[in-house]
Amino acid sequence: MARKYLTLWLGGALVAGCATTQSGDAQQRQIQTASAMSQAERAEGAKAHPELLAEFGGLYQGPQAAYVTSVGRRIAVQSSLSSQQNDFTISLLNSSVNNAFAIPGGYVYVTRQLMALMNDEAELAGVLGHEIGHVAAQHSKKRQSAAQRNSILGVLGQVLVGAVAGDSGLGQLLQKGIGTGAQLLTLKFSRTQEYEADDLGIRYLAKAGYDPKALSSMLSSLAAQNVLDGRVRGQSNAIPEWASTHPDPGARVNRALTNAKATGSTSTLRNAATFIGNLDGLLYDDDPKEGIVQGSQFLHPVFRLKFTAPTGFSIQNGTSAVSIVGQSGQAQFTAAQFNGDLNSYVESVFAQLAGQGQQAPAINIQRNTINGLPVAYGTASMSNSQGTRLDATVVAYQFGPSTAYHFIVVTPAGQGLGSLSSLVNSVTRMSETEAAAIRPRRVRLVTVKSGDTAQSLASRMAYSDYQLDRFLVLNGLAANTPLKAGSRVKIVSY
Repeated sequence: MARKYLTLWLGGALVAGCATTQSGDAQQRQIQTASAMSQAERAEGAKAHPELLAEFGGLYQGPQAAYVTSVGRRIAVQSSLSSQQNDFTISLLNSSVNNAFAIPGGYVYVTRQLMALMNDEAELAGVLGHEIGHVAAQHSKKRQSAAQRNSILGVLGQVLVGAVAGDSGLGQLLQKGIGTGAQLLTLKFSRTQEYEADDLGIRYLAKAGYDPKALSSMLSSLAAQNVLDGRVRGQSNAIPEWASTHPDPGARVNRALTNAKATGSTSTLRNAATFIGNLDGLLYDDDPKEGIVQGSQFLHPVFRLKFTAPTGFSIQNGTSAVSIVGQSGQAQFTAAQFNGDLNSYVESVFAQLAGQGQQAPAINIQRNTINGLPVAYGTASMSNSQGTRLDATVVAYQFGPSTAYHFIVVTPAGQGLGSLSSLVNSVTRMSETEAAAIRPRRVRLVTVKSGDTAQSLASRMAYSDYQLDRFLVLNGLAANTPLKAGSRVKIVSY
């Protein structure tokens, strides 16, 4: 169980330099970039690094990590931040979210899920170059000067977060788990800043000798993945993970391609065979040790629990909490310290909701049993920073003498649990047989044989739905693309 964020460290001032890039309308323009990393920024980055690792599932323990480090350092030194490869710490994260980011101090991150979506080394370099571009262009500093700190976005998704979380004690609780010492802020860059990061990423690709068109092809894959994710969740208009903090990648594909051509680089270096060869065995989707999302169900084989989200709600999972997001409400499932008293457990959660130094609301705690589990619950009317009244309900479940979990359910005022009542009533124990049946998915390489088709290979994907769509998106293929015998493609299997 965990939260999913795209975050950036706002370190001290950087020394400004200047980079020239070619824009989509073939006009030269200047992007102000940092020319060095200060010792203060290095120290701040080093302090934030372990907290970020903890928030994003830790380092991925696989042979792919060393490969990502080598590629990341190669592209990072193309920026103005430093010419020394050892100045950069490149991390492959054990996260099932399509994500990448960088923080001042030379720390660059990419998730294993996003790596699996890539089809060559140049695409990996392009994504990392884009994120480094944000840091080099001081976008976080410029954003901070234009808006107040926002520390509450993320856990319960993007749909109602402005109305639900605000910057209240509730919002602070939903951000629990991100270290306040790291001073992390959510990314919400402007379209101009995203374009600048694209431009810098393309520039870095060309300088490193890669095909600068790689960022465009990667954005195309991201756009296709976003569409597929929405279809799988039954939310054709859902805000995707990447687009929640970056403008729609689909709208940037052609622009990136135009700017790549404008660099004048003739390099076609992609290193596809080397990259694909490094993907075999990569963990894909949720790590069963952290629980998995299976359709509308969340199942945790280690904690031996499961629950089902209502129709129209999506589940987002990670290391320390699970969020359930829909148009009519949101919920977070997590755990807290438990001394055996469910009533005091619920009271302590509401105290956190109220915020430090604030009076906790008076709660009428009720008791019940759900699927054989002792339950305590209560509802309070609370306001966000805009003064909007909301219902916050805490439902706690006792799984053992010293083990309890709880939902925080947030809905518009007067609705109580509303459409999320079936969610809280679905929590139950998993049997040993159910827990043992949950296995990790991994990326596997398959050599195309004569007669193989996308449909025949897609039938080997470890999913019961959208097999062909998943296969095509994973491999960056169009529906009518013929497969070449002897080539290698990716599938996801157990």
